[in-house]
Amino acid sequence: MRLPALCLLAALPLLGAAAWQRQVLPGPPGPQCLQVDLELLAASRAGLADLRLRDEAGRELPYVLVPPRSGADWVRARLLPLPADRTSSGVELDLGRTVRTARLRLDGLRPPFLKRYRLEGSGDRRHWSGLVARGTLFDLPAEGLRLLTADFPEGEYRYLRLVWDDRSSAPLAAPRGGWAQGPGGAPAPVLVPLAFEPEPAEPGVSRFALPLPGPGLPVRALVLDVAGAGPLLRTASVTEPRLQGAGLAPRLLGEAGLRRAQRNDVSATDLRIPLDAPEGSELDLRVLDGNNPPLVLAGVQAELAPQPWIYFETAGPGPVTALCGDRGLAPPHYDLEALRDRLDPAGGAAARWGPASPVPPGSADLARLDPGPGPVLEPTGFRFRRPVPQGPPGLAALVLDPHVLAHSPRLADLRLLDRERRQIPYLLEQRDAPLGLDLALGPARVPGPASSYSLVLPQAGLPPARLVLETSARVFSRRVLVREDTATGALELAAGTWTHQDPETPAQPLELLLPPLAGARLVLEVAEGDNQPLPLKAARLLLPGWRIRYFQPAGPVDLCYGQDLPAPQYDLALLAGRLLEAPAREVSLGAAAADPGPERALGPTGLYWTALGVAVAGLLVLLGRLLKQSGSA
Repeated sequence: MRLPALCLLAALPLLGAAAWQRQVLPGPPGPQCLQVDLELLAASRAGLADLRLRDEAGRELPYVLVPPRSGADWVRARLLPLPADRTSSGVELDLGRTVRTARLRLDGLRPPFLKRYRLEGSGDRRHWSGLVARGTLFDLPAEGLRLLTADFPEGEYRYLRLVWDDRSSAPLAAPRGGWAQGPGGAPAPVLVPLAFEPEPAEPGVSRFALPLPGPGLPVRALVLDVAGAGPLLRTASVTEPRLQGAGLAPRLLGEAGLRRAQRNDVSATDLRIPLDAPEGSELDLRVLDGNNPPLVLAGVQAELAPQPWIYFETAGPGPVTALCGDRGLAPPHYDLEALRDRLDPAGGAAARWGPASPVPPGSADLARLDPGPGPVLEPTGFRFRRPVPQGPPGLAALVLDPHVLAHSPRLADLRLLDRERRQIPYLLEQRDAPLGLDLALGPARVPGPASSYSLVLPQAGLPPARLVLETSARVFSRRVLVREDTATGALELAAGTWTHQDPETPAQPLELLLPPLAGARLVLEVAEGDNQPLPLKAARLLLPGWRIRYFQPAGPVDLCYGQDLPAPQYDLALLAGRLLEAPAREVSLGAAAADPGPERALGPTGLYWTALGVAVAGLLVLLGRLLKQSGSA
């Protein structure tokens, strides 16, 4: 039955600030039910408060956001055993009445077990529908894995039939109890696939960048798909950049153990990482591999918190337009809210989403956040002025290389200047992932019981770092020393014992912590004892990872540093949360020139003193000639 409309609105033009619009295809005229999807959540800038609907004539349509179901009682079933054969056994559950359900729970199955099953449903016990063709239930206390709940497409059933696959394992005893969740039960989680990109990482760690479709999404967990088979036991964590002080730093959102157990051809997995809801649109996934090969990630899904559905009414068959993306809009208040308690998603036509507008969500918002260039700053006091690769206008992130880290130890004197010498505001971002550099190993010198290697660093004066060494040997024990030769003698920087005893597995890399480095060359010594020299396969230097986020202007930009200056204070820091709503385009500096000294760049002040010096020298020459002529006279 059609619910009466409780308000009549005149044709009102919606605000033009909405950056996103999408067509809605309603069902027959009358009440409509529309599901909230990921694209709408990514486009909204205010948690759906900026959502507006309008009909073909441009009139605003009232709507109600109906919260998702919060829970329901479980209906206990009467258990009826199924006849068993050599390959299958099972149980039939009689709910006693027809129940609208989408979830089944079994209790009292004796662990440990890991079984495949097939699930069917019926209303009359004669006609059966397939609900789950190939599912898995398990309870493995030793591995910490347990799953006794089966989700299936929602429908009305009185009978449920669960058939175990006994071809690769012994039959199970009948469960003590079985329940089906009644109407109003919590819906199954919504899983949305995400893109991911592997990132360079230190030994024993796998890192992945996870760009989200939009900021502030209600992501409550990540569910990983790890390639391969066999057991799996690793720790994973997820971070995102957040404002800390005047810059950005990684904030931990969630951490969990990844587990997988294999029995014959059946596997039990728990690859879910619960999260606090992210604020921005960039996530970083880190997996501790331990002594295992790097993790091979086959896929990532975002598990969304249950979302409301949209109720509205139409008088005709024409399409409806949804608009959002205006952060300044307050939540609407319609008289239709009076019907909230009477609304049922099954009582209206199912409206569908049409194609979306090509306007990228949030692009207009970000463009308005660009504060533009600041005051003029003369570059004469900076020792270094390096061009930044130019790109399209928008949000960019410049990676700070070893030259910058060496000549700007506190990173306080960094300035971005355009060609008019105006400052470009930026945010300094500390990264969780390090900056990795491959080092060339000089030829080994074996003067005695130790091998000596020369390590050439990319730059003198580097900050504290980690040196990672790799070898192809399998069984060995060596004492490793890193030193630096100075004018006053050899300075020991780090030392450690490197041992591996398993000939069947590769040796783990050795990681040594280095203090601040004065020079650009290190000496690596390996105490060989009475053994053959240890073959070194690679040496890698891990430096702290830093970036600066800024808005790329239309013209070229230079990065200036190498002057004793306090850290800048930009109003851009007040908008840090908004800048994280869209991923930044990452750029890298080119090769750094040699240090020209403080007289490299001559601005107006330098030209003035140069001209003055030339004038004084000319006057002195002229005065000398006049004095000489006077003496001769």
